[in-house]
Amino acid sequence: MNEAEQTTLEKIHAAAKQEFMEKGFQSASLRNIVKTAGVTTGAFYGYFSSKEALFASIVEPHAAAVMGRFMTAQTDFAELPKEEQPEHMGKESAVCVDWMIDYMYEHYEDFKILICCSDGTPYEYFVDSMVETEVEYTFRYIEVLKSLGNKVPELDRELCHMIASGMFEGIFEVIRHDMPKKRAVTFIAQLREFYTAGWMKIMGQ
Repeated sequence: MNEAEQTTLEKIHAAAKQEFMEKGFQSASLRNIVKTAGVTTGAFYGYFSSKEALFASIVEPHAAAVMGRFMTAQTDFAELPKEEQPEHMGKESAVCVDWMIDYMYEHYEDFKILICCSDGTPYEYFVDSMVETEVEYTFRYIEVLKSLGNKVPELDRELCHMIASGMFEGIFEVIRHDMPKKRAVTFIAQLREFYTAGWMKIMGQ
């Protein structure tokens, strides 16, 4: 890509981020994006096939990065020897969440578009996907505890979904409310302590 093409692409992205941030994906106007970028509609379609493709080009790298790191934390924990998992409860996830906070604030504008402006796109289910994964691995861990001889109360999957949803929605609230990073770190650490203690209580640990 030559310098002129890079400049055009940067203008389109800058205009798109402004439009998506102000109006969300559904209400965002492709006409306004093109006008603000100072390019022709033909030039726009030389880079993107649609408003959906433009939105994806902004948020997909960040959705993939965070989900990938999250899945690594889940699988790393699940692959530990069964007898070691209880003592690691919450440790891998804590490292993952710390990484997520750094990543979110390093890519703040793009990540806020992902979390707050994605209704009407597949990315509106980004948090739901994390919740579903958390629930799935929670039940795998419960089976490990049972295999180790722990008496774990029968837990309803819907209850687990509600708990996991509350945790992740709480984490991303720092972005929705434009919380400064220093405060967000403290907020999320306390939130995690609350949920970890709660999980251990209902699991009988």
